[in-house]
Amino acid sequence: METIHLDNFAVRPRRKLVEHYLDFTRWHRLTPEAVEEIGGNLANLPTAKLDEDEAAKRFDLLVLRLQLGQFEVVADYDKLRQQVQLIASTLLEQTSIPAVREQQQLLDDVAGDEWWRDVTLPMLELMRRRLRGLVRLIERAKRAIVYTDFSDELGEISVVSLDDITIGTNFERFQAKARMYLRAHEDHLALQKLRRNRPLSPTDLDELERMLVDSGGRAEDIEQARDSANGLGLFIRSLVGLDREAANEAFSEFLTGRTLTANQLRFIELIIVHLTQNGVMEPHRIYESPFSDIAPDPESIFPSADVDRLIAIIDSVRTTAAPAREVA
Repeated sequence: METIHLDNFAVRPRRKLVEHYLDFTRWHRLTPEAVEEIGGNLANLPTAKLDEDEAAKRFDLLVLRLQLGQFEVVADYDKLRQQVQLIASTLLEQTSIPAVREQQQLLDDVAGDEWWRDVTLPMLELMRRRLRGLVRLIERAKRAIVYTDFSDELGEISVVSLDDITIGTNFERFQAKARMYLRAHEDHLALQKLRRNRPLSPTDLDELERMLVDSGGRAEDIEQARDSANGLGLFIRSLVGLDREAANEAFSEFLTGRTLTANQLRFIELIIVHLTQNGVMEPHRIYESPFSDIAPDPESIFPSADVDRLIAIIDSVRTTAAPAREVA
């Protein structure tokens, strides 16, 4: 509204209405009549704002349909809500980005279920404003969605492809809910051991599985998690990451008493960052980007014996999350 020029010839006939809705408080409790008035008289007015963020505009559309759900029955409302929850959960994986970190509390709330129980139009609008500019930060590889769009009350259905917002499978929803639950219970002893790179006992594994059940996981979800990651310890570590101090400690012996070059230090720092964010790492990754952006291969900057030691450290971090009972 603030970008509508009141002196524009197309705006002048509706100037009083524009000025009326420039007061943000009037948006707090919109009646169905007000929504109709805005849609019929203001929605098509020209503005001075040029928004080229396609991902943000698609997110706007998603939230708009949820807002309409406050006044009328919207087909697949729950599915739309789950899409927004998954977007929030996906963004929570990128809190190393300052703009995302600033909205972490809101993202935590939106990704959970409690926030949605008594959600209001102002809450949805505030969420849209704060998160729309972050959606483009989601990794492109995760942006794939096919929407079923119910265009009008006649029941005419069209399928629209939107490339910049992620929709999740049931397993992805399970992962998102599990990540949220685990983040809220980080002080649990078994989870602390997992994050701090301490060996897990059979009792710890039982506790971790129970946490997945408590997060809403079904038996088939947990089995798929175990199979996809070669163990629940590895699966959960991939969700919660490795404690930064623990990651540094894993390399302390390698670094002690050595003078390393800038490229060598950057290379090791990249490994530590990867472990902190993803919990585990496949050794072959050190031959790929972003590591290959520093050097064509690790042997270009490290002696072969040191490369072997680095791989051994990476494997040892994996081993603490994969006890013998799970890999047998």
